[in-house]
Amino acid sequence: MDAEIRELQPGEAALAAAALLELRPAFGDEATLAGRAEAQRAGGYRIVAVFEPGERVAAAAAGFRVSENLPWGRHLYVDDLSTRARSRGKGHGARLMSWLTEAARREGCAELHLDSGVVPERESAHRLYFGHRMRISAYHFSRDLS
Repeated sequence: MDAEIRELQPGEAALAAAALLELRPAFGDEATLAGRAEAQRAGGYRIVAVFEPGERVAAAAAGFRVSENLPWGRHLYVDDLSTRARSRGKGHGARLMSWLTEAARREGCAELHLDSGVVPERESAHRLYFGHRMRISAYHFSRDLS
């Protein structure tokens, strides 16, 4: 039996929280992260998740949004993409990237975008992105205002 991939409905963010928390540990716990993810739905945030057979909690998840702006036109932006440590190496990230690419096409998007930190721990993620024909197209600049 294959893993199931599906978009989560409002109120289901807790199912993806364990996977997303591995990427965003600053939220501290699954309940806090799930609450934040649900709150972001008002701004268009959506979640797609992969479930291994017999599992209720997602093995991997991606948070994304469809938006439109001047530089990219209509696009799908991936905010978060993460696989739980115990589920890595099973192709879940690749399945999510394929699903996101097809979702972007269904939504009439001209482009798919994501940002990824440049640290050694992200090298396997970068290989995944390059394998899905993504390229480094810009520097992303930020400034902490606290």
